[in-house]
Amino acid sequence: MFKGSLVALVTPFDDNNRVDYASLKRLIDFHVDSGTGGLVIAGTTGESATLSRSEHIELVGRAIEIARGRLPIIAGTGSNSTAQTIDLSLAVADPGIAAYLVVVPYYNKPTQEGLVQHFTAVADAVARPVMMYNVPGRTVADMLPDTVARLAKHGNIFGIKEATGDIDRLKQIQALVDDSFMLYSGDDFTVLPFIEQGGHGVVTVSGNVAPEQVSRLCKLVLAGQRQEAAALDETLQPLNKALFVESNPIPVKWAVSEMGLMAPHIRLPLTPYSAQFHDQMRSAMRVAGVIPEGSV
Repeated sequence: MFKGSLVALVTPFDDNNRVDYASLKRLIDFHVDSGTGGLVIAGTTGESATLSRSEHIELVGRAIEIARGRLPIIAGTGSNSTAQTIDLSLAVADPGIAAYLVVVPYYNKPTQEGLVQHFTAVADAVARPVMMYNVPGRTVADMLPDTVARLAKHGNIFGIKEATGDIDRLKQIQALVDDSFMLYSGDDFTVLPFIEQGGHGVVTVSGNVAPEQVSRLCKLVLAGQRQEAAALDETLQPLNKALFVESNPIPVKWAVSEMGLMAPHIRLPLTPYSAQFHDQMRSAMRVAGVIPEGSV
C-alpha cells in the first residue's frame, strides 16, 4: 500500500463558516506539487467532528474530483457508532477512494472485544481497504497489540495509524503481525525512529506546513540514509512542537493561512491560535525552511 508521508489535510472554511472549495483545490494542488504521498480527508486535522453528514460526503467527493488520481485520497469516516461509521463509509464510497481511515470509537470506551467486532463489521461492509487509527489521547480507549494482531488477519484491514507516540508499542505490534501489515506513525515527533524501526510512513500534521520536508524525511529514513534524515528531522522538530502547543488543528490552520493557502477560520468549540504563540510558529517555519529567513 502507501509508504512515506500521508498528510492529514486541514479543511478550509470561508468567512461564512462554510467549506471553502477554492482553497481546498489550492491545498490539494500544493500537495501534489510538493510530493506528498497521499491525503487523509476529513480526519481529526480536517475537523471531522464539526462537519455535518452532507458536508462530510461532499468534502470527500470534491477532494477526489480535484485530485484526479494524482495522489491517493483516504477518507476519514470513523465515529463512536459502528452503524454510523458503516453508513458514512458507504455514503462516501467512490472508485477514487484509495482507503478508509477509521478511528477507535471514542467516548463509549469499548472493550478490546468490542474493538474487534467494530472494525470487523466496518471492514466487512466496505469495498475499499481500512486503515485503523489508534489515538488513546483523544479516544480514551486504547487498541492493544493483541487486538491489532487479531484484526490484522482480516483481508480488508491493511494497516494502522499508531498515535501513542510509543516506539515500544510499535515493536510489540511488529512481533505479532505479518510483514505485509502496514504501520504508520500518527506522531510527528517520532517519525524518524518509527520508520527506522520498520514502520512504513506517517500520517502527518506537520506535512500540511512542510510537505516537501516531511516527504523527504520519510524517503531518507526508508532508504537508510540516517545521517541526512537526522539532520532534516532536527529542523522539523521546532515545527512539530509549535503545532501542538494548542489542540490540533488550531495551530496548523493558522500556519497554513500564513502561507497564503487559505483563511485561518476554525469551528467552535475550537478557537483561533493564541497570539502568544505566533512568533514561535513563525520561527519554527523559518527553521524548517517553509518561510524565508528575515520574514516577519
